[in-house]
Amino acid sequence: MEFGKVTDLQAIDFTLPPDHPLTAHSLQRASHSTSAQIYVGCPVWANKHWLGTWYPATAKDASFLSHYVKQFNSIELNSTHYHLPDIATMQRWKVTAPRHFRFCPKILQEISHYQLFDGTAAPLLAEFCAHLQLLEEKLGCAFLQLPSYFTPDKLPLLENLLHVLPPTFPLAVEIRHPACFQPEFFKRYLDLLQHYQLSTVITDVAGRRDALQLALTSSTALIRFVGNSLHPSDFQRLDAWVERIAVWLEQGLQQLYFFLHQPDNTLAPELVVYFIERLNQRCQLQLAIPQKQAQVQQGKLF
Repeated sequence: MEFGKVTDLQAIDFTLPPDHPLTAHSLQRASHSTSAQIYVGCPVWANKHWLGTWYPATAKDASFLSHYVKQFNSIELNSTHYHLPDIATMQRWKVTAPRHFRFCPKILQEISHYQLFDGTAAPLLAEFCAHLQLLEEKLGCAFLQLPSYFTPDKLPLLENLLHVLPPTFPLAVEIRHPACFQPEFFKRYLDLLQHYQLSTVITDVAGRRDALQLALTSSTALIRFVGNSLHPSDFQRLDAWVERIAVWLEQGLQQLYFFLHQPDNTLAPELVVYFIERLNQRCQLQLAIPQKQAQVQQGKLF
């Protein structure tokens, strides 16, 4: 991920900010009748560097998803940002994933970066959502990543888009322009998401600490965590997130989607393992932990 990328981490304060006042209110409104659903994953399944570690050494490209879903229970699905998957592809993904797995697709770039701004997005958005809904219960929370040129004056355009979003479609929204995090606009933005019962995307990345606003507008949290090649600060930051999530779970958090990025994502599974282990320990959970694969070499199993 290039957003917020830096080369010098020494001067960065990685302290998590306090919760926005709306967060506690959003969680208290949630039903506490069921236990929280927690999904943790990576932003890609097609990574050949995982052959011989997280995937069998002999795995073929076409089988990568089938191996991914055995290790993780969710995916930040970035491929949908660049093209609309056909119906056959959606059905194949659905059949490949187990019942507990959740796909979290990024809204098509043609919608978020282009048609949003000329007011023509409604037909394509309807088609896109219809394709995603073929995943049925395996559709997690989709997310709309607004471009860096989405400025506060464009808020009516976002409202027009959300107004034509299919009812009950699960969506979180990510903003990036620095001006969007100024208090006056940020409140209007949160009010809009709350009105449509949508969620915020929280992005934790080194070079844009202003974008790290712990504001929840629903009982669903979607967090995109960007590490720095297993730098010690990666683990310290995850420790802080575990503590905050523990508080949110006590307050009524119903769904958590936590996606871990690394510069080339080769090391992302290591962070997933660390995060789940700490979360299990802190919150007395039993989330499945990804396991490195034993490999057959020279007729022996290692």
